[in-house]
Amino acid sequence: MKRLMAIAVLALAALLGGAGTALAHNVLVSSDPPEGAQLATGPREVRLTFDQPVRTGEGYNTVNVVGPDGTYWTDGEVRVEGNSVVAPVRELGPAGVYTVGYRVLSNDGHPVPGKVTFTLTAPGKGTPAPAPQNADQPGQQAESAESGGTPIWPWIVGAVVVVALGLVLALRLGKPKN
Repeated sequence: MKRLMAIAVLALAALLGGAGTALAHNVLVSSDPPEGAQLATGPREVRLTFDQPVRTGEGYNTVNVVGPDGTYWTDGEVRVEGNSVVAPVRELGPAGVYTVGYRVLSNDGHPVPGKVTFTLTAPGKGTPAPAPQNADQPGQQAESAESGGTPIWPWIVGAVVVVALGLVLALRLGKPKN
């Protein structure tokens, strides 16, 4: 009985110990402009570089630059260059914090959202782009970058149930007959 309980505890610890986030998703390793940069003039493009190649395909990858007043500043199609995603940017307008919200298709097929911010210290003369078709309100892309993917808790609960059922079956079937 003690051996069976020890095996069950070790199996449960191994199961829960390995229940972190998936390691196969792409991870942002750098951006141009870098996170928190202070710029006197706006960039002509935004480059996001990941640790693995980004999948290509129409509509898979989106990047939006959202200004301090909630207006959009990307200008044209996003392109994938190996591990990097590049988005052209219009000449920026008001000074303030700009948010680069992105959603790319990871090498393993899962979407990876996130955001990077930079500050424009001197106002530019640019005019904003029209809001993207997928945005219901200004700044939605940048704000929705906070949302994650599929939660892991249902898998943990299911695994605990399977281990418990296995333990019950082992205890019932493993009893010696008198």
